[in-house]
Amino acid sequence: MHIGLVTPAPPYSRNGNRVTANRWAGILRSLGHRVTISLDYDGQDFDLLVAIHALRSAGAVAAFKARRPDSPVVVLLAGTDVYGPLYEEGGGPVLDAAERLVTLQRLAVDELREEHKGKVRTIVQSARPTPTSGPSPNARHFDVSVVGHLRPVKDPFLTADATRRLPRESRIRVLQLGDSMGPAMTRRANALSANHPRYTWLHGLPAWRARRLLKRSRVMVISSLSEGGANVVSEAAVDGVPILASRMPGNVGLLGDDYPGYFPVGDSSELRRLLLCCESDPTFLACLREAEAPLRSLIDPQHECADWAALLDEVAPDGN
Repeated sequence: MHIGLVTPAPPYSRNGNRVTANRWAGILRSLGHRVTISLDYDGQDFDLLVAIHALRSAGAVAAFKARRPDSPVVVLLAGTDVYGPLYEEGGGPVLDAAERLVTLQRLAVDELREEHKGKVRTIVQSARPTPTSGPSPNARHFDVSVVGHLRPVKDPFLTADATRRLPRESRIRVLQLGDSMGPAMTRRANALSANHPRYTWLHGLPAWRARRLLKRSRVMVISSLSEGGANVVSEAAVDGVPILASRMPGNVGLLGDDYPGYFPVGDSSELRRLLLCCESDPTFLACLREAEAPLRSLIDPQHECADWAALLDEVAPDGN
């Protein structure tokens, strides 16, 4: 098939939507299909349209269905779709038009109306292990990585706040990776870098450098207020990096109900306690790694590829 893949994120962006689009295009090509990635639908006669982000791709879906009413549409529900005002902002027609809805973790379906739940297929984002060559973890510091663009929904400075007033002997250091999504975020990150001795903002890094730094970390923190299913969780898990995560559906849907590394959303005091526990107790770190094992079983690229092959068989069983 010739598949159109629409994403609101521009080329060369490090935005998660673009990263997902590029990975999915690779998977679809490996399955023998031709894929065209674009920011919008421009009238091409695709056999199938894959739209990333229901609300932001609503116009593309409507235009495609108007031109090719019998051709299938698959829509990825982003975090801001699932845990935002999807129906209030007119997302219902997009979900009605789609033959299948893709979520990135199992709990996202709970946020949808009954008439749309049957269309949902969960495809967990895969990750390959980082090559083993490269520096070992820093012996002088206990490095904690926070990976993600700096925007309010990520609660990006919670880890920095949690590491204020640590015991003098603590070796914890916070390494923040990600582009700033606004001037207020830039000012705060720069101020923290200048005045917080345990915090460094490394800005946005190429993917290979970010992965190497993540693998060298002793712990990774994902402190988001809301997530659709963050790929950085898969990346940390596949490399055996212990994860501390805010207890919200996007993380619980990946790591499981009983994962021992959760803290309440926005709770810097509990995050501080967990960080100190990670630093002082190797057994707790080992427990976190062991608890990531069920997720590691899901994030093999072959698993994601097989999920896509099954979905395509459902919506286009004849391959056209």
